Order: sequence, then structure tokens, then C-alpha cells
Amino acid sequence: KNCSPAQTKRVNSSRRACLIARYSFIFAHERMDAEATLRTFICDMELVQRIIYIAALECFRVAKVAFWKIKTTVKHNLSLTHSEPPPIDVAVLDYIIYHKDVYDVFESVHEVICAMDMNPKISYPPVVDFVVISTLIKELCAVAFAMQTLDPPLDVTCGIDGELFNRTMYYRSSDSDHTAGYVAYHVWPPLMENGVVIVKGEVVTRS
Repeated sequence: KNCSPAQTKRVNSSRRACLIARYSFIFAHERMDAEATLRTFICDMELVQRIIYIAALECFRVAKVAFWKIKTTVKHNLSLTHSEPPPIDVAVLDYIIYHKDVYDVFESVHEVICAMDMNPKISYPPVVDFVVISTLIKELCAVAFAMQTLDPPLDVTCGIDGELFNRTMYYRSSDSDHTAGYVAYHVWPPLMENGVVIVKGEVVTRS
């Protein structure tokens, strides 16, 4: 199906708004559910929040790799019969958007959990089977993959413990020391578009 540039721009803008809202909804709901689930196994709230933060980063990493592989395959297959318009890259994105089954989100969930199992920042061997937060992981993988079909794509950025607190990128958590200037650890990654913060992340600051 061919669309005019104006139609394509409107559709992309609408999908972008929906995906940004979905990312915020995951933070407000699925993240809290995952936090409550982990708290039944782990008493240390800092470790619980670190686990969820690393899960979010891994979801975007795994989803981006999956998108690149699928995009490469689809582009190869379409190039055999494609004739303009639209340009091949636009046709590839359209195909991925309208054929959601090309992405195996459950395979990504498995890859994320495997990566988390090996991450020394949240203890190795793992203190809990991370499959207990698979609902959160699945939702994040799905939204991260869909964000790669936007033009430009959306992504999260990884923070560093001890970095200077940046109010344009993060909110402080309610239990933070609001006079502290440095990040103790990260709770949720900010959502970015071409280096610009679209949705702030959350951190804990302590003296």
C-alpha cells in the first residue's frame, strides 16, 4: 500500500505518540508489578530496582539486535521483486510494521533472561529466577522493537553509577537525598530520540 509523504509522517507521528505513552505506562504499572513480585524473594530494595533497570536496558539491546536481523532479511527478500515507489527502506519498515509476527518476542524474552543471569551487577549466580518478571520483559521487548520502526527510532541510554545528577535526563526517586549531586544507582532509563530526552528516567541520589 502506497502512502503520500504527508500520510506517512502523520502515521509515524501517531505511532510515536502511542509508543511513548506505552513506555510511560510500563514504567507506572508493569514495573511496579515486577517490583512487588521481586520483593517477595529479595529484601534489598536497591537490588530489586537494579534488576529492573538492567532488565530494561537488556530488553532494548536484544530487541534492537532482533530488529536489525529481521530488517536485513526482509530487505533482501523484498529487493528481489521491489520496484519504486516507495523506496526499498520505506517498504521494509512498512512490511515489518504490518507483519508483526516476523518478531518472536518470546525468543527475545529468553535472551534477556539469559543475559541477566550472567550479569555480575545483579549477582551471579542469580538470586532469583528472572522468569518471574517475564511479563515486564515481554512488554519492554515489544515496545523497544516497535520503536525501531519509527523514523527516527527511539532508544534508551545507559547511565553510570556515580555520575553527576542531570535534571534534564532524570527524576529523583522519592527516597533520594535531594541535596546530593551524584547518582547512587539508576531505577529507570530515559527514553531518547536523536540524543534528546523524550521521557525522563529515574535515579536514586545519595550523599
